[in-house]
Amino acid sequence: MSKQRRIILILIGFSLLAAVRYFEDVLFYDPFIAFFKRDYLQLDTPVYSKKELLIHITWRFFLNMLISLGILYVAFFKKQYIKLSLLLYASAYLILIGLYTYLITFPDKENYLKLFYTRRFLIQPIFLLILLPAFYYQFKVKEGLEIGST
Repeated sequence: MSKQRRIILILIGFSLLAAVRYFEDVLFYDPFIAFFKRDYLQLDTPVYSKKELLIHITWRFFLNMLISLGILYVAFFKKQYIKLSLLLYASAYLILIGLYTYLITFPDKENYLKLFYTRRFLIQPIFLLILLPAFYYQFKVKEGLEIGST
């Protein structure tokens, strides 16, 4: 695939991630969006359906994950990068959704900041921002070793 086509596909991927963020109010049930936009430290947690909230948080996580994996694959064409990313995403999801479930089940003003950041890791493509430069560095190091060894 040509470099220009890869760049266009990566830009489309980032545009899709931006669209998920832009249309979050329409696509996902999440009463915490409005809650965290206000002075949430002074408020009680909003009324919500725990089951529906967890389903929508999970859906958003997997949607962001699929788009992110597509970006990583187009950027590097390395299946081992995708396998490692899937393992990291799965591990992070299990840990974060467990913590998030606990924090929404037992809301406490002392834990609002923990809830905020746990939710942030679940609904934003933060792992892409970590994996993309890490894989780029790894890619360049291996490329340099192969060129230098000839």
